[in-house]
Amino acid sequence: MNTNRTLPRGAALAATAVAAGLALAACGSDNTTNTAGAAPATTTAPAPSEADRHNQADVTFAQGMIPHHRQAVLMSDMVAAHGTSPDVKALAERIKKAQAPEIETMSGWLKAWGEKVPIGVSMDGMGHGDDSGMPGMMDDRDMDRLGNARGNAFDTMFLTMMIEHHEGAIAMAKTEKQQGSYGPAKALAGDIITSQTAEITQMRNMLKTG
Repeated sequence: MNTNRTLPRGAALAATAVAAGLALAACGSDNTTNTAGAAPATTTAPAPSEADRHNQADVTFAQGMIPHHRQAVLMSDMVAAHGTSPDVKALAERIKKAQAPEIETMSGWLKAWGEKVPIGVSMDGMGHGDDSGMPGMMDDRDMDRLGNARGNAFDTMFLTMMIEHHEGAIAMAKTEKQQGSYGPAKALAGDIITSQTAEITQMRNMLKTG
């Protein structure tokens, strides 16, 4: 600051202060970034979250498949008490273990979307297994017939009914694959098609061999 010996000390200090003030003004004060000359900021709408990227087909799939799965679990629960074949009992346990977590997953989707989670084994929440709009769903008389059967007769009835039930689930899953937009729901639909198609083949072979 004292390098300019031709100016009085006070004038030199004043000139330096002015220069410093101009430099600070150009750089911005309070440690903020200088925005002078920058392009005006644009406001972009946030991208929808993954839970928001769904359509009505996804909602229908989840609301229909939850009670459908629950009925399959109820049918499988009867096997331990009424069935005879160890192979049928093992199949029933596999069905229960596969479908229970899927029910929980789909319930989580519906809650995230603000949609109704079905209660019991019916879309109307009344607990009846008589939703004619869901393919493969057993009505109350079918469930009563299965519950009253015993031994080999039960095993045969269970396999026959579960094949129809699985075929209904596959039809619903194929609709989701074609019409849905929610990635996880479409992926689950693909898993259902693959696993239940394999189980149908197994059950048909079990019926043939008695």
